[in-house]
Amino acid sequence: MIFLIDASVYVFRAYHSQLPDMVDGDGNPVHAVFGFARFLGDLMERVRPQYIGVAFDRRLATSYRNRIYPAYKANREPTPPGLPRQFEYCRELCRHLGLAAFVDPDFEADDLIGTLSCLMRAEGIRSAFITRDKDLAQLVRDGDLLWDFGARTQIGYRDVQRYFGVAPEGFADFLALTGDTCDNIPGVPGIGPKIAATLMRKFGSLDELYANIGRVAALGLRGGSALGERLAAHRESVFLSRQLTRIVCDLPLGVSAADLRPRTPDLASLGVLYDHLGFGPLLRRQGERLAAQQAACAVAVAS
Repeated sequence: MIFLIDASVYVFRAYHSQLPDMVDGDGNPVHAVFGFARFLGDLMERVRPQYIGVAFDRRLATSYRNRIYPAYKANREPTPPGLPRQFEYCRELCRHLGLAAFVDPDFEADDLIGTLSCLMRAEGIRSAFITRDKDLAQLVRDGDLLWDFGARTQIGYRDVQRYFGVAPEGFADFLALTGDTCDNIPGVPGIGPKIAATLMRKFGSLDELYANIGRVAALGLRGGSALGERLAAHRESVFLSRQLTRIVCDLPLGVSAADLRPRTPDLASLGVLYDHLGFGPLLRRQGERLAAQQAACAVAVAS
């Protein structure tokens, strides 16, 4: 199994949960880096991954989705001062820990994770998506896991419909109908998760829904015939929304399973980074344990 980490989610969690009085040698805040390092080390020690990939977002207004829809995520607050620097430290941390890290100027972490998952699935390797973001549910297939490591919640393929009301294959279409206020995705006014889930269960996809739009009134849903009329009126918006909600899974990353094996941490470089960040012995000892763990794994693979 490959563990695919939605890093930005956990950097933001650390930013909001750790005390902000930790600073580096230049006086810049580093509390998010500390929290992310703890999370990453704890995950590595617990799961001992054979394969792992860490994907980061790079928030730009010129991304693939912003070119499709300029208002995409335009409602979000500006990135807090100093946080981009902490993201750079987090990516540097991954390199020193021997982990493959990915970031792209045009595509989001979700797209990087989706592409890595499909590449690994082609090699017979299942995925554990480490995230708090429900959008990644659309990637889950038989044998995969959606796992919020901090909450210890693991969702398998057959659990997705039980949790969200819709199967993974219909999840992007489901989100296109409901819209997403966090990402400024329009959807269809008046259609919430319950109705959208019912439509996906009945029709399976937006294409089938709109090919059979005349049958919507007979479903007995709230709004009756007006629901079909509303769907028809917002058809263009819905299919635009699906372009935004659907995760891209065919980026030209040029990696194989061998590239995603964790390497032995570079303790010397890690020590230099921790010195600059002002981190104490806790993370250094964890780094030493991870180095010993990885060395043992390398011996086991070789034998």
